[in-house]
Amino acid sequence: MSSSKEEGEFYWTPLAIVQSIAIFCLAGIAEIFGGYFVWSAVKGLRVESSSADDDSVSTNTPADESVDRASEKSYNIVKKTWWYALIGSFVLVAYGFIPCLQPSAATDGFARIYAAYGGFFIVMSFLIGWALEGESAKPDVGDVAGGLISVVGALVIVFWPRR
Repeated sequence: MSSSKEEGEFYWTPLAIVQSIAIFCLAGIAEIFGGYFVWSAVKGLRVESSSADDDSVSTNTPADESVDRASEKSYNIVKKTWWYALIGSFVLVAYGFIPCLQPSAATDGFARIYAAYGGFFIVMSFLIGWALEGESAKPDVGDVAGGLISVVGALVIVFWPRR
């Protein structure tokens, strides 16, 4: 019995496209927030000097104070508690499974899925980082241009016709 579609071959449908983009976004959210939680506990976050008096965080020594030369704003490095790193680690473990849900995973395989995901990750890192860190992490023109190039590249990788 033969058909126009070979058995095991994957074909993009509108639903599969929406699922694929949603899974890339979910993977990005898990990786970025997991990494953010680990980073905030291990390295700390930049906080404007005037807003570093939150009791739920510990501020490092004055040696960790830095100045953003472009805006002349002073920042303190504020570390979260150890359990932020633990939560972030669990989120990163979950992230490792999310790309396996890609509808084209059986035909595209690990390398292509993760390469394409990289483009989405770049743009999401800029946007989520900006949302979390505020103006100190606002993307500039080069960030926007690079992000657009990466997303276009990711879409070419994912949707290029392969037969």
